[in-house]
Amino acid sequence: MNEGPDGARQSGSGEDRRSRLLGIKLRALVAEHLGCSIDVEPDEFPSGAALHHDAEAWVLVEGPAGRSLGPALAWSIRRDATAMHLVVEHDTGLLARRAQRLEFPVTVWYPQDRMLLPVIAEPLAPAPAPQAEHLELVDAIEAAGATANVEHGVVVGEVRGLEVCRVVDTPTTGHFAELGDIDIAPPPSPAAADGVLLEVGVGANDREAFRLLHGDIPTVDALASVVEAVRSHRSTDAPQHPLNRLGQERLLRWQLEQDPSLIGMASVTPTEPPQPRPNLKDPIPCVARAVDAQGRASMVVCSVGVDVDLVGFVADVQATSDAPVIVALRERDAISISRDLLALLATPVDIRTV
Repeated sequence: MNEGPDGARQSGSGEDRRSRLLGIKLRALVAEHLGCSIDVEPDEFPSGAALHHDAEAWVLVEGPAGRSLGPALAWSIRRDATAMHLVVEHDTGLLARRAQRLEFPVTVWYPQDRMLLPVIAEPLAPAPAPQAEHLELVDAIEAAGATANVEHGVVVGEVRGLEVCRVVDTPTTGHFAELGDIDIAPPPSPAAADGVLLEVGVGANDREAFRLLHGDIPTVDALASVVEAVRSHRSTDAPQHPLNRLGQERLLRWQLEQDPSLIGMASVTPTEPPQPRPNLKDPIPCVARAVDAQGRASMVVCSVGVDVDLVGFVADVQATSDAPVIVALRERDAISISRDLLALLATPVDIRTV
């Protein structure tokens, strides 16, 4: 970092230097690939750089790139590009798969030295089935007042869309957000049978802490106390609290389950997403199956907040089913860029606001 006039070190110069270097890298890659000089000055782009040349957009993303498709498309269409080239080293097959579902031309490239290599789309992996021993604890989950749900082989208990317990083989640590500021009744010790445990708590860190501190409390009783505490906070009109800020898209899905008419359907049932949810802290869309009064089925994608990469998630949902897709959004979140990006899908979706 550089020093200012008062001798204090100025922040931000490291990021500026990195951004310039990524811009130089992108311009060199494009020039080598096209076989011509590139006089355009690259723009900054999150974790990368972008440039517009000859009516086409080129976007470089360094590091994890799984959620870069939507932001890169937004940059491109705002500049009236006719096509986009996405240069990434990570999540290449995932991005190529999602790009196939777009009507807007997108090519995903992998940079090797000074060359750009086309990427092959990676198919979605089939979801694993839950273990029979894990399913045996569904009754205990529901006896405590939680709703049992299974996603990608994992059995969990939820309260209005928020995970409050999980069936595991051994105690787990460190996958999810640490929520030490949540004030709920002390839950407890996992139920165990043949090495299968029902751990109670919101997120892995809480489950581990509760297990260590309150191992003498029967699991169903502990879970029931957590369910009661979470339910009191888990509504749209409740005061701000960590318990109603997490998993808002799943709270929206729960509301649609209770009143499917909000999106013009007769029933809404949760189903698993195309890929496992990585954690509880980050907002990730969720999926349901809906049936209308005539018995016609649709897939429903629930999202809360302005998620610029929603288009990539919806592309994967479309790849899992031939049923039409409804995107359920809060009224305030259905802004123009969200609609414009979803309109790039080759198979149209129906946006319905709640």
